[in-house]
Formats: sequence, C-alpha cells, structure tokens
Amino acid sequence: MHVRHLPATSTAAPAEAITGSAWVTSLAVPEGPSRTRVDRVQFAPGARTRWHRHPLGQVLVVTEGTGYVQRRGGPVSLIRPGDTVRVAAGEWHWHGATDTTAMTHLAIEELPEDGARTELGEPVSATGPAAGPAELVTRTLVLEQHLPAPRVVDHVEVRRITIAPGHGPGLHVHNGPVFGSIEAGSAVYQVEGEPESVLTPGDVFYEPEAARVARFDAQGEGVTFLAYFPAGPGETPTLTPLDS
Repeated sequence: MHVRHLPATSTAAPAEAITGSAWVTSLAVPEGPSRTRVDRVQFAPGARTRWHRHPLGQVLVVTEGTGYVQRRGGPVSLIRPGDTVRVAAGEWHWHGATDTTAMTHLAIEELPEDGARTELGEPVSATGPAAGPAELVTRTLVLEQHLPAPRVVDHVEVRRITIAPGHGPGLHVHNGPVFGSIEAGSAVYQVEGEPESVLTPGDVFYEPEAARVARFDAQGEGVTFLAYFPAGPGETPTLTPLDS
C-alpha cells in the first residue's frame, strides 16, 4: 500500500490535445501488473479536448463544476459533479467545460501493454456546432443557515452598505439575525471568540441575533455589501455599538 498525501503539482495539458486552458494532476500511474492510470483534469471555462479515442476506453468522474461530453454521432450531454461517463474502447469522443463554468473530472484508463497511445482527431470547433445545450438558468446554493430558535418574521429589509477604507463599526450587536453578501472591496470580519477572516466579493456571512461582532473593518479599497435583516411585526433592525 502506498499513500500519497500531497499530489504532484499540476501541469498544463498539452496544447495539441486541448482547446483552451486545462491542467492535469497525476494521481496514480501503472505499477507492477496494474496498467491503470488516474489523472485529475481541471478545465477552464470554454476549454475542451479535441476529438480523440483511447485504445481500451476511459472512465470520467466529474468532481466539480459543469461540463459537456459527446461521442461521435451522439448528442452533447451536460455533466455535473457525481456524474460518471464510461467511454468504450476506440470510441471517438470529446469532453470539457461549459463556456461559463470550469469543470474538473477524474480520468481513469487502462493503458495497453503494447504501448498504443491515445489517438487525436480534429478540434471540436471544426466539426460544426458542439457547444452543447445552453445553460439558460444556473442555481448555486451559497448559504443554508438554520436559525437557533423559531422567529416570527413579517418583513425583510435589504440594505446596501458601504464602509470607507480603514473604517468599521467597531464591536456591536444587532437585534435580529443578519445575512450578508459582499459586492465589492473587502473587509476583515470577526464574530467575538471566533477566528478572523477576510470577506471578498461573492462571500456570504451570517450573524446570529445578539452575536457580538468584533470586526467588520474595510480594507484599503473599502467594502460594499448587501445586508438582509429579517424582522418581526413593528420591529426595526438596529445596530447597537458596544464598549470594547
């Protein structure tokens, strides 16, 4: 048995095999009687392989992102994390990321004893439309937060808040839960008793009701974020400064 804790550094996929940018990390190579090779392949948005075929076929396991796969003469299929693709021996096919999302998969194949190599064909773009079905709507769960106790909510206030560079509200509490999403800039964020973190665009946060927020300090470019305040009947969301 051999355990590798830190996989080797990724290398750029060969330009003659890929359109766009992709990186390959070797996870397992043939040893002893085994002829199995396992690679992790990370495709940048829009990157895809050329048409190609493997002497003994291949298995793909999608681990991140969204991509496409197609066999010669077949439809383009959308693939997502958890999907497994079994490619038959000698079957012409291609695979890669969608135009808007990256995609990572494991590539597992048995290498022939006679040393026969993967055969490359033409780029996908040269064969006609192969961009795949358009993703008209995508949905990504960025936060699922259970509240500690039932709470009557009859309205939600949404505020866009901007804090100037180098400034922050200091130690404070809110009279209700707060959910937020960073739009621009960055801030050092800390709930009292927890580690500091740096929030950047796309990050979300949750502050429980009455949690002591020690830091929400804008960094050099300032910070702008949306804050969502669930509130009960007659309740106005408030921030109360505290002495440090």
